[in-house]
Amino acid sequence: MQLIKLEKENGVCVLTIDRPQALNALNREVLDDLSAALDLVAGDPDINALVITGAGDRAFVAGADIAVMQPMSVSEGRDWALMGQRVFRKIEDLPQPVIAAVNGYALGGGCELAMACDFRIASDRAKLGQPEVTLGITTGYGGSQRLPRLIGPAWAKQMIFTGDVIDAATAERIGLVNMVVPAAELMARTKEIASRIASRGRIAVRLAKSAINRAMDSDIATGSMYEAEVFAECFATLDQKEGMKAFLEKRKPSFTGR
Repeated sequence: MQLIKLEKENGVCVLTIDRPQALNALNREVLDDLSAALDLVAGDPDINALVITGAGDRAFVAGADIAVMQPMSVSEGRDWALMGQRVFRKIEDLPQPVIAAVNGYALGGGCELAMACDFRIASDRAKLGQPEVTLGITTGYGGSQRLPRLIGPAWAKQMIFTGDVIDAATAERIGLVNMVVPAAELMARTKEIASRIASRGRIAVRLAKSAINRAMDSDIATGSMYEAEVFAECFATLDQKEGMKAFLEKRKPSFTGR
């Protein structure tokens, strides 16, 4: 993996897209490396939370590489969209929670990448948007699907139809990012949240992510039945015994992920 860096510490992994000379724009090599890195994370029992960010201080991911896309045919465009969708779905389906640390421009495919994460923390310098219509194309990596789910259809339509780029404060106000922090504090604050997640019962956190994702794709009755099943599964774990015992004994639990 030439264009992805992975760093692990105390249950938290930081995945950095490392193509700063191109503002971390997505080309086939980046997507291939990202896909391979996600497979490694999914299979690593020592990773309880993942942070995704971009190299440098200018961009999270500035978008998909326009020079790559410009000469594409219809069939090539379809394949390109499906490739990105498959990789981003891996993020959504990853058992571990994933936080996007949005350190700069997150435009087009970059915004879609951030939206595939479970939630987003933004630098006060961040800029987000889906400017595809300014290039004569639509969103291709899930933007038309995830954006209205996150911020509602009216705001999503305004962002996608105009192609306007919004600042971090606006993104926080409409619910596209969870919080905005000073640029110098972004990684420390994001890692602190990731570390809190990593310290919780690993099985419970992963099942909770699964239940929330199921809720987004089903009616409340179906989703509630699934919730009851994963709730029941927790009672087969040592973490449940330890967590409740620690509560009753007024001490911090020592989870083992079993």
